[in-house]
Amino acid sequence: MNELLKLFEPILEFASGDNWKMLIMWLIGGALIYLAIKKEMEPTLLLPIGFGAILMNFPGSGIAEPLETLYNAGISNELFPLILFIGIGAMIDFGPLLNNPKLMIFGAAAQFGIFFTLCTAAMFFPEDVAASISIIGAADGPTSIVVANTLLGGTSNSGYIGAIAVAAYSYMALVPIIQPPVIKLLTTKKERLIRMKYEQKSVSKTTKILFPIIISIVTCIFVPAAASLIGFLMFGNLIRECGVLDSISETAQKVLANLITIFLGITIAFQMSADKFLNTSTLLILGLGLVAFVIDTAGGVLFAKLFNLFLKLFGKDPINPMIGAAGISAFPMSGRIVHKMGLAEDNQNFLLMHSIGVNVSGQIASVIAGSLVLGFFR
Repeated sequence: MNELLKLFEPILEFASGDNWKMLIMWLIGGALIYLAIKKEMEPTLLLPIGFGAILMNFPGSGIAEPLETLYNAGISNELFPLILFIGIGAMIDFGPLLNNPKLMIFGAAAQFGIFFTLCTAAMFFPEDVAASISIIGAADGPTSIVVANTLLGGTSNSGYIGAIAVAAYSYMALVPIIQPPVIKLLTTKKERLIRMKYEQKSVSKTTKILFPIIISIVTCIFVPAAASLIGFLMFGNLIRECGVLDSISETAQKVLANLITIFLGITIAFQMSADKFLNTSTLLILGLGLVAFVIDTAGGVLFAKLFNLFLKLFGKDPINPMIGAAGISAFPMSGRIVHKMGLAEDNQNFLLMHSIGVNVSGQIASVIAGSLVLGFFR
């Protein structure tokens, strides 16, 4: 027995003092890696964040300095998030949304969590910090980073910016865990079984080209602060739809988006050292971020249920309220989740085109919401 205890003496000795915090961070990093590999939950996000969190918490590893350089080069100046928006825009097919424009209202409804979280966070943090935290509810990592950097620019607020980035990207990756219980809680079996017809309508190439241009112009006229966010997103989509930049579009969708995502994940891990992560402010921000995601999901579902009441009055076919949850900006994770939940209830219930249409509208709505917050609080 004594010999067995001796084997654990180095571990017990290491865990003494403040080193127990490092052990907790290793466990958190290990949990993220497990979810990424074993559960295949958004590994491009969770794997680099989890592995980076472990490396950041090895005493004397020396990894903090190169990660800080990467952080200053790509996040503190908003370069990585904006470049990633080009890749995201190139991935998005606005066809399902243009095919059924009324889906845009669900993208707007699912942003309610932003404003609920803003009011809640204001009870604990200064106004500009609360506004930055609220954008976690946009379920859009790049938007969260841009808004936080703009409102909280300066080294004194770097801890807040890091915590907001960690919360935004972690919860985006954990959408498959967060959303299903909320959706099931707010819907009945009968509602989840509702089938929705999809009528494929022809959307002209001209319409698809003009859409990102018009959205950019109109949004920037009313919300000038949206220029960089909506502009980079729609520029990426224009590359996709113009038809003369196929190779660049493919590069933006695959090489560029994947490369920047890896950089973002590793760089965010720079903020996951035990001293930065395990403190009251960071844990409160993480808690508020979770609340924002839950309220977003609930807002989208409940608005869809309300919308069904009006459809019933006019004798129209109801919509499946689960698609309202896809209005958050976690593209395409949320759209896939709703589709899979529909198939789990009825293997002939195909909601993918509807849920993706709502999901892309949520991407636009989240950028506009973030820009509104910027315009009001900057």
